[in-house]
Amino acid sequence: MTSSTHALYRRTPVYLALCVALAIAAPIHAQDANNQGNAISGPSASDNSDGDNTSNKPKTLNGVQVTANTAVSSIAPTQGSTIATEPQSIIGSTFIQENIPPTGDYTDVAAISPSVYTVTPNGAGLMEAAVVSIRGFQDGQYNVTFDGIPWMDSNDFTHHSTSYFTNQETGSVVVDRGPGTASTLGNATFGGTISVDSINPQAKFNVNPYISFGSWDTAIEGVRVDTGSFTSSGTTAVVNLQNGESDGYLSYAGQRRQSVFAKVVQPLGDNTTLTFAAMWNNLNQYVPFGATKAQIAQYGVNYALNNDPTSQAYYRYNEDKIDTDMAYIGLHSEFSGWTIDNKTYTYGYNHFGYNGEDPNGETPNGTAYSPDDVPGQHMRNTNRSWGDIFRLSKEIGPGEVRTGVWYDHQDDIRWLYEFDDTLNELNPVVNPGAATLQEAAADRRMNDTLVTIQPFIEYQWNITDNAYLVGGAKYDYFKRNIDASANQKTETPLTYSKDWNATLPSLAFHYAFSSNWTAYAQWAKGYLAPNLNLFYVPNPAVSDAAVQPEKTTNLQLGTTWSSDRLTLSGDIYKINFNNFVQSQHVGGILEYYNGGGVHYKGVELEGTYMLGGGFSVYANGSLNRAIQTADNSWNPNTPHKTAALGFIFNNGPVYMSLVDKFVGKTYYTANANDDTPIGGYAITNFAASYKFDPHITNVKDFKIGFQINNIFNNTTINALAGTTAADGTPLYWTIPARNFNFTVSADLF
Repeated sequence: MTSSTHALYRRTPVYLALCVALAIAAPIHAQDANNQGNAISGPSASDNSDGDNTSNKPKTLNGVQVTANTAVSSIAPTQGSTIATEPQSIIGSTFIQENIPPTGDYTDVAAISPSVYTVTPNGAGLMEAAVVSIRGFQDGQYNVTFDGIPWMDSNDFTHHSTSYFTNQETGSVVVDRGPGTASTLGNATFGGTISVDSINPQAKFNVNPYISFGSWDTAIEGVRVDTGSFTSSGTTAVVNLQNGESDGYLSYAGQRRQSVFAKVVQPLGDNTTLTFAAMWNNLNQYVPFGATKAQIAQYGVNYALNNDPTSQAYYRYNEDKIDTDMAYIGLHSEFSGWTIDNKTYTYGYNHFGYNGEDPNGETPNGTAYSPDDVPGQHMRNTNRSWGDIFRLSKEIGPGEVRTGVWYDHQDDIRWLYEFDDTLNELNPVVNPGAATLQEAAADRRMNDTLVTIQPFIEYQWNITDNAYLVGGAKYDYFKRNIDASANQKTETPLTYSKDWNATLPSLAFHYAFSSNWTAYAQWAKGYLAPNLNLFYVPNPAVSDAAVQPEKTTNLQLGTTWSSDRLTLSGDIYKINFNNFVQSQHVGGILEYYNGGGVHYKGVELEGTYMLGGGFSVYANGSLNRAIQTADNSWNPNTPHKTAALGFIFNNGPVYMSLVDKFVGKTYYTANANDDTPIGGYAITNFAASYKFDPHITNVKDFKIGFQINNIFNNTTINALAGTTAADGTPLYWTIPARNFNFTVSADLF
């Protein structure tokens, strides 16, 4: 271990000690704190009032007022919630717009949270995040929602981070580290939820053009238009148009992205609101697979693709072309103790992908046409979801009953063909004796569907003015269908259907010591619907008869303190994961089964304290443990600790921050001969902005912003990217080098 790595490890206890010191100071500070300090909640922390997490809506808790704090909460990078019933980190619009690069996405925002570990090898938002881990739960093991709508690829529930909302269209991000209550919807409550809320229209008319330039020839141009109220009924709208281009940090891994977002909010009387929202995103990017240590040593830490048309790593052979869209109509109404909330939505993903057969060089050139031609693959993955989320609540007796149902239907088309990239022709090497060229080159040709139906019911029993108990259950039904002329992995025809179900109970207790200080205890079941890969076998009936949905049993205790000058929260957790889906070969045939699991446990802290004069200090930290029960090995992509330390100055027109995020040692098992620990590392970022009146007609404010990311230019290996197809050689990602962004924006009229 290097001396610098030792230094990083020495920093972590300092971060945790600061969090503990803040925790000890909270009761002392309570004697002098402003008693009007108020609670923070997920929806209220952002500028979005359209969230669907009804169990976490700000309200009066039996006489204890809980409303949004306007002091420390406005500048805290992350903060807990005084009404949440599980660990939750709220990241508001100030941190997002001031600290996240203009190219960034929700994964770059979530990265600051305790227990969250992300890897963005090409720079923020300049390729899909390679790793987004929450306590060791990987992408596909937790939900991501947009304005309360769960979205995912139905085959494995993963997410395309660069393909939907941009940074400028995001109002807030909430990282829920737990399965939630019965009303928490999604196909992967297994590991938690990242909730992304979009921007809302402003009350007054405004035009906000912006432009940003940065490292690697990065340029962002866009404009946000807020209409203000433009009808007698109070209709408001916001539109954001954006174009971005960058060469990216990695060699020949450029990206171009265009995005349009619009939202219209229409009041219908005093108690009802109708919301229309839609987005469209177009993305072109050149996509690498990682680099071997030998390639990194020979070509540099940013090696990815090249400019040689005779190479399988030629950047034009390794490209993604992706179009996405999302739209919904939301209705929210409150009357006579009833609350109705409904969203009808659709979203689509259309992806054409191209890659060299082996961009890392272990497979020689050669196709059915010539031994010198470059072999590659062409694929398409397109899906469309239609769904509806209906929620109904009513004050009954000493509490409130909440019920509802989520329905989602997703259709997928997937195909993959071997190609001769030199000739741009199908390469008939899969099944040379097939009747058609298309069949001879097909690795997969398949259609599949997933139908999810989740009804739920829960009751909040207000035991006293300061305490309540929330209990309920969610029933989940999901059904998969596949119709493949060439099934993935087997390359043989398959038509098959299977449904599963699970009942998920939950129970949580919440206690308010005061309007500033609350605590909770949670017991809940989480689950993960079976992956489509269960069907990638000759006889799926053998596998699905032996496979049940993966489940977690969550036990969590936590507390949150919030006043005008201090926000502080901490929790401890223990999670048992069982029904781990694993594979084995029986008589040479691949089969899946449930076996073993993972035991998770840890402690998490986060807090912000206003020192005065515009200065604040922020810290978070976590100690995490995730051990696989089958062999007591460390779970991959699970740092044993994370920490952050930040100093913020926010006074009038000036904002400055210096934030350091540390990620502890992580183990990766690349193959039987390579169990590689990757040492701890830290990344330090600086951001500053200044807003002023330029005294120009029709220009209200002018803002200049500057960001330096990775100040100390740490470019070490930080993740395993996978292995090569031919020899199983490990591939790695490295940390992007020091980079900057310079942004100018204005408020017109």
